Amino acid sequence: MQPPGASRGIIGRRGRAALATLLQRGWDELGRRATIGPGQRRAQAFGHFGDGSAIVFPVAALYGEPYIHIGAGTVVGPYTTLSAGVMPGHVPDHDPVISIGARCVIGKGSGIVGHRSIEIGDDVWTGHHVYVTDANHGYEDTSLPPGLQFAAPRPVVIRSGAWLGHGTVVLPGATIGRNVVIGAGSIVTGTIPDYSVAVGNPARVVRHHVEGKGWVKV
Repeated sequence: MQPPGASRGIIGRRGRAALATLLQRGWDELGRRATIGPGQRRAQAFGHFGDGSAIVFPVAALYGEPYIHIGAGTVVGPYTTLSAGVMPGHVPDHDPVISIGARCVIGKGSGIVGHRSIEIGDDVWTGHHVYVTDANHGYEDTSLPPGLQFAAPRPVVIRSGAWLGHGTVVLPGATIGRNVVIGAGSIVTGTIPDYSVAVGNPARVVRHHVEGKGWVKV
């Protein structure tokens, strides 16, 4: 014979397991339905939203959609921020502010924050928690908090085929060349030439590809 309460314990465990499965299925279904895709009203707010592209649910922050262009077959991971302009409702003086090419993958938890011009080419892939911005704060007036002061934005360019490792930070004025690899945790402040590997803070080239010689260490 089972001890008193044993059957209730088994039913309780089974009930909790069934509830957990139900919640997990519901969350997965919510993710599928809430992901932003072509043809949806939210996607139609973008300056361009390519066929086969998706911004995966949930989104951390999203505004300035008319100034954001996304090519075909691009996936923006969950918990990502895409913002064009200083704040919601701001009308930038440049269009597009953020341009992401075709077949890109932007990793989970990343942020692309543009005030004027961030250009990302085709086939650019990033790890998780990558941050790209063309904007920074100033500190000209010591009577005001730096957070209330803005420096002039400086365009950022990430050319086609680049790979940005987990936690990479790309700061205003940076240019990353074609088929460049940026090591995890690097901070890019300047120009990284085509067909290079760069790491560190600030990121520096550690090797590059030379036609006829192959990879050369720097």
